[in-house]
Amino acid sequence: MSMSNAEVKDMLSTASARFTQFGCGLCAPERWLNFDASPAIRLQRLPIIGNLMPSGQFGRFPENVKYGNIVDGLPIPDESIEFLYCSHVLEHISLEELRSALANCYRYLQPGGIFRLVVPDLATMAKAYIEANTSEAAHEFMRITLLGKEQRQRDFMSFIKEWLANSHHLWMYDYNSLSTELSQAGFTNIRRAEFSDSGIEVFNDVENLERWQSELGIQCQK
Repeated sequence: MSMSNAEVKDMLSTASARFTQFGCGLCAPERWLNFDASPAIRLQRLPIIGNLMPSGQFGRFPENVKYGNIVDGLPIPDESIEFLYCSHVLEHISLEELRSALANCYRYLQPGGIFRLVVPDLATMAKAYIEANTSEAAHEFMRITLLGKEQRQRDFMSFIKEWLANSHHLWMYDYNSLSTELSQAGFTNIRRAEFSDSGIEVFNDVENLERWQSELGIQCQK
């Protein structure tokens, strides 16, 4: 399928980007290429009526956020990225989709490129559940993992807001499971990562301490 002139122009504008993040939300540093797959982006960018669209869970997306779904593929050339980042994204896709996403991450990275990611740590949550040993422990585990629904949204507007927020988790990981997936995708030098421990200054633009505390961080390399 051929691309439109606008799509070609957009792809060319991203070709020189060395620093890319996907699932960026409202975090969109100027020197990074920022993608998010929320349907709210497309709705907010519609002429005239876009200003009337709900802002979703967090607000309106900055103008420099592009729509892009890592599972389906981003509009960037292979081996074009030096540093790649995602924060609390991979738990919102299925295990099958994760494998497609990691394959895309690998092919977009330059040889030697660095990929840093952070997700909720299932092992930490499971440990807290086991150690709690209370009647509320199971309920709290379901709440913090976002693997279930405490209430069904039955009215239309609540459904739309939930769809835009995309807050539920589809699959979760501990270090062993996710590092194995990364290894099978071809990544090497896989290690646990802590907030801002990369020694690479540009990652400071996108890493947020609150989103790393008690979570699972990993750094790996192509």
